[in-house]
Amino acid sequence: MTDSPVALITGGGSGIGAAVARRLLEAGYRVTVTGRGAERLAAFAKELGEPEGLLTVVGNAAEYDDVTSAVDRTLTAFGRLDTVVANAGFATHDAVADGDPAGWTEMVLTNVLGPALLIRASVDALKETRGRIVLVGSVAGFVHTPGNIYGATKWAVTGLAENTRRQVTEWGVGVTLIAPGRVETPFWDGLGSLPPGHLLTADQIADSVVWAIRQPAGVDVNTVVVRPVGQPN
Repeated sequence: MTDSPVALITGGGSGIGAAVARRLLEAGYRVTVTGRGAERLAAFAKELGEPEGLLTVVGNAAEYDDVTSAVDRTLTAFGRLDTVVANAGFATHDAVADGDPAGWTEMVLTNVLGPALLIRASVDALKETRGRIVLVGSVAGFVHTPGNIYGATKWAVTGLAENTRRQVTEWGVGVTLIAPGRVETPFWDGLGSLPPGHLLTADQIADSVVWAIRQPAGVDVNTVVVRPVGQPN
């Protein structure tokens, strides 16, 4: 167990992050999950039976001190770091011409600054293990939607993934952008209902994340776009 790989997942208490954590724990990883809500993290750990290989850390993905603390606590508890998954993010579900700017700052900081902070805080440890950075983007980071500010943040994540890859690949660190289409997660809570049509599950996206993470040494899968069948855009 002490030599098993270690992953740190931001926003890991629910949705895609929680699904990835479950999959990795099942695969023998030791896993740190972070989130802003202590109760949600505690409930997640309890749901899993509070396994020895799970560490929960309360913190804000857009605050560098919180991110560095999560990395440090992971290294202290587990002794290494092989994978980070920048999963924390949310949408205000409004548009640039008629939306409410009150929520935009937090969204931009969480969705764009958050992944950059995680990369900065973890890269030295990932160099040691020749590990992997996974950024959870979105189809909205490839397809334009009228007025979509959330989409603009995910376009930024698309760019951040490739810009990061071009810097860290010489150190043996891989970078994977996972860009989901419509997924049945708490992401849609702000709209009050799920969108029409078939939706992927968080577990299905987690399968893609884990597949990318567990590629053979020397293989760097860079961009994975995953839509449900029936989503045209």
